[in-house]
Amino acid sequence: MKPAAPSARRFAAVIFDLDGTLVDTLDDIALTMNLILTRRGLPTRTNEEYKRVVGDGLEEAVRRALRPVPPSDDDIAGIVAEYRREYEARWKDHSRPYPGIAELLRHLRARGLKTAVLSNKSHPYAVVMIRDLVGDVPFDVIRGATPGVPLKPDPAAALLIARELGVAPGSVIFLGDTNVDMKTAVAAGMFPAGALWGFRTPEELLENGAEVLLSSPLELLALV
Repeated sequence: MKPAAPSARRFAAVIFDLDGTLVDTLDDIALTMNLILTRRGLPTRTNEEYKRVVGDGLEEAVRRALRPVPPSDDDIAGIVAEYRREYEARWKDHSRPYPGIAELLRHLRARGLKTAVLSNKSHPYAVVMIRDLVGDVPFDVIRGATPGVPLKPDPAAALLIARELGVAPGSVIFLGDTNVDMKTAVAAGMFPAGALWGFRTPEELLENGAEVLLSSPLELLALV
């Protein structure tokens, strides 16, 4: 584990990634995408492979799931539309918050820290997923993918959240499980914390700017 932030540094807020950080969504994502691939006579992928497929938005996930088949724009658009229909019917069949997340959120709230979610998942799904699966402790801001706002790792949405929370970017911990999250945190001038319980490796997180690696959610409390 990499050393934690200096104790003199004070944090006012935590921004969480969603998939692979707050909620384990892998089974439902994999089952949905594999259903669509099977219908089209294409090879399916394992859950381990889907850890590398997700993270950069749905269109990019479709491209990765289809490789090495080169998809056309029409293929991608059709699969995206089909995925959204199927995912709506099964997105919470298996998805659950990771152990320790609910307790962590309660502690952060008790300590006066603001909390937010930033996901490349579409905004309606992000809001509903948080409400239905992680609803015991309210977040101050929830942001999923919306038209006109660049996806992570562009820092625009993270900086917008900081303004909405009324905090300086440097006082924000950005907790995520992929290179995309670490790049977002670095670009936004936030403190990048890597979640080892998620979808990617420690090496990926460190190579992309993680200042600390956490083995479980409650370890975050040592930073605040």
